[in-house]
Amino acid sequence: MRWLLGVWFGCLSLLASADILIVGDSISAAYGLDKEQSWVALLQQRVDSECPGITVNNASVSGETTAGGRARLPALLTRHTPSVVVIELGGNDGLRGQPPARMADNLRAMVAASRDAGATPLLFGMLIPPNYGAAYSDMFERAFADVAEEKDVPFVPFFLEGVGDNPALMQDDGIHPTAEAQPRLLENAWSVLAPQVARLCNASGAR
Repeated sequence: MRWLLGVWFGCLSLLASADILIVGDSISAAYGLDKEQSWVALLQQRVDSECPGITVNNASVSGETTAGGRARLPALLTRHTPSVVVIELGGNDGLRGQPPARMADNLRAMVAASRDAGATPLLFGMLIPPNYGAAYSDMFERAFADVAEEKDVPFVPFFLEGVGDNPALMQDDGIHPTAEAQPRLLENAWSVLAPQVARLCNASGAR
């Protein structure tokens, strides 16, 4: 009887923590858009259709850097107790010309903090405009890949793939995607999120 109660409470605990936490910058904070148009809102819609019971919590902040995300993450993990943490940060580090090595350290710390809290981290990479110079651009891009490989993190190499190089899908500032681009961003994200959603759904019996 005690064993059955333990299994039952364990299942309830897993279901309660079947949340996805998005820690990102303006790309995920829906800069210039209605929140309902964002890829994060579209993600919640898809999750609802495939596995009701999983909540997507968006803690993205426009202008956020990896240092800011690293500082905020412990409180977010305590508040939301997520099962999955999406780290979509680094673009503002690059735009400010910050050292890629420092950005990588911050990303490593966020990966470690997520795992220490019992969550699976996912990493979304970014590229920067070529006017920053080939050497810096290469170091910036490689920083994401190195962290993903070193820490064995599911990884989207370029979150704006199919969007960033299409002016019709970018707002007038050339930095932020339009509403029409959000479904493509969701597909890019889904490449690593789909297995996590399936895992949560199977484990919690939320189907």
